[in-house]
Amino acid sequence: MTSTYSQFFSSLTSRAAALRSRVTSGVVVGAVAVGTIAAGSAAVSAAPTASSARTGAHSVANGGAAASAAHLATAGAVISLAEKQVGIKADQSGQTKFHQWFTSTPDAQHLARRDGGSVKDYNGAAWCDMFVSWVGAQAGVKHMGRDAYTVAHAKWFQKTHRWGEKPTPGAVVFFAWNGGGTDGIDHVGLVVKDNGNGTISTVEGNTTGDAVAKKIRPTSHVVGYGYPEYAAG
Repeated sequence: MTSTYSQFFSSLTSRAAALRSRVTSGVVVGAVAVGTIAAGSAAVSAAPTASSARTGAHSVANGGAAASAAHLATAGAVISLAEKQVGIKADQSGQTKFHQWFTSTPDAQHLARRDGGSVKDYNGAAWCDMFVSWVGAQAGVKHMGRDAYTVAHAKWFQKTHRWGEKPTPGAVVFFAWNGGGTDGIDHVGLVVKDNGNGTISTVEGNTTGDAVAKKIRPTSHVVGYGYPEYAAG
């Protein structure tokens, strides 16, 4: 994840196959692909600076009626939608409906062009962040971010001052199995609740069995939480 994006794309296909077979603590490690996109379907902003291209922090503006201040999603609705996906698995080629959705978006096309790759490079890639992004897009969540690369997604939350250490329902939770802070992030999911005993309940994609599943995770593996904007209730 610390290599340049051009190197990243050139090795994406082989890495995706390897990642699907690597399971750490019951979770397929990593979320590959690149770029950070704010929730919604607005037009792409100006070309990224050299700095933003290196960090994957370039984004598009929020947009769409579903994400307007008058129509905010609730955390409960987002969790319910995520839980309805439990059991969905990748096929033999590593594809899911989350890949199909992500590669169909103008955002994916922009990111691939920006980072010197092709949209097809997302096919078969590890998909934990595509799952989170899909849930946010379908529910019309504001300030969820949209990405397929966990490190860049976490940095987007940090950059937009929507980052913290409290596991609130509906928060986007970032894990690093072996430490390393933000740059060591391996995986992402959605918080269902804080269990109050040093663990959290989550819903995650690309986890045990290359599927969407409910998990209980120790908070010691958590790097931090991104906070979308939810309506009360």
